[in-house]
Amino acid sequence: MRQHDPGAAGTQVTAGPPATPRDRRDRSRDRRAGRRAAADNRAAYAFLTPWLIGMLVFTIGPMLFSLYLAFTRYDLSSAPEWVGLANFERMFTTDPRYFDSVKVTLTYVAWSVPLLLAVSLGLALLLNRGMRFLTGYRALFYMPSLIGGSVAVAALWRQIFGEEGIVNKALALVGIEHTSWVGDPNSALHTIVILQVWTFGSAMVIFLAGLRQIPRELYDAASVDGAGALRRFRSVTLPMLSPLVLFNLLLSVVNAFQAFTSAYVVSNGTGGPSDSTLFYTLYLYEQGFAQLNMGYAAAMAWVLVLGLALFTGFLFLSSRYWVHYGDER
Repeated sequence: MRQHDPGAAGTQVTAGPPATPRDRRDRSRDRRAGRRAAADNRAAYAFLTPWLIGMLVFTIGPMLFSLYLAFTRYDLSSAPEWVGLANFERMFTTDPRYFDSVKVTLTYVAWSVPLLLAVSLGLALLLNRGMRFLTGYRALFYMPSLIGGSVAVAALWRQIFGEEGIVNKALALVGIEHTSWVGDPNSALHTIVILQVWTFGSAMVIFLAGLRQIPRELYDAASVDGAGALRRFRSVTLPMLSPLVLFNLLLSVVNAFQAFTSAYVVSNGTGGPSDSTLFYTLYLYEQGFAQLNMGYAAAMAWVLVLGLALFTGFLFLSSRYWVHYGDER
C-alpha cells in the first residue's frame, strides 16, 4: 500500500477566496467602461476620418508631390523629367531675377513688419486710455484687416497712387508735382508697404487685449519708484506684452513673405518698373503659371518653406532672452 509523502507533491497552488458579489459588480463595471471607451474611440475616428482624408489628399499629398517636382523638369504638358539638383543650381547660380525677388521681398519684410507692429501697438495704447465709442473705433480700425488682402483694395490702391490719383491731386494743391507712384521704381515698393501697414487692425486688437490684462498694480508700483511714462512703457508694458509681440511678429513675417495679391495687382502682374515689386511669390507664380516651369517653381516654393522654418526656429530660440511670461519667477 502506497503511502502519501507530503513533501513529494511539490508546491500546490491554493485557490483564492471566492469572488464576492461586489467584486463581480466591479469587474462588470470595468468591462462596460472599457466597451464604452472603445466605442467612443471608434466614433472619434469616424468623425476624424473626413479631416484625415482631406489632410492626406489636399495637404500632405500635394506637398510630397511638389517636393518630387522640385527635382524635375515639368511643363504640365509632358511627364516630369528627373533633373536632380538642376533647379536649385539654376536658382542660386544663373538666375539673376531670383536674387532680385529675394532682395525685394526682404526689403518689404524689413520695412512693413516693424512699421505694422509699431502702428498697431501705438493705436492699441491710444485706445486703451478708455475713450468714448471704443467699440466703434476698434471695429473701424479692424476693418482694413478684413479687406486689405482683397483684389478690389489693391486695385483701389493702384488708383490712389497713380498719376491721376488722390495722392498726386492732394500734393498738387501745395505745388508738388509727381508722376505715378506705382510706376516709379523708387516708390512702387513703398506704396505696397503702406498698404500692408494699413492692415494693422488684427495686431492692434491682439495688443489691446494684452494691455487690458496687465495688472494696474505694476504701473502703480513703478510710479511710486519714480518711473516716468517712457520708463513704465519700457519696464512694464513691453515685458508684459512680449508674448504677444512674438505672436504678432511671427504672423506678420509669415504673411509678409507670402504677400502676393497686392504686388500682383499694383504692379499689374509684371513685377513693377525695373522689377521693383518683383516679390518672391510673384516670381514663383510667373515661373510656374506663365512660363510653365513647374519644377523650378516647386523648388522655389520649398526654398521659401525652409527659409520660413529657419526664421521661425530662430525666433523661438531667441525668445527665451526677450519674451517674459507672467508666471516666471
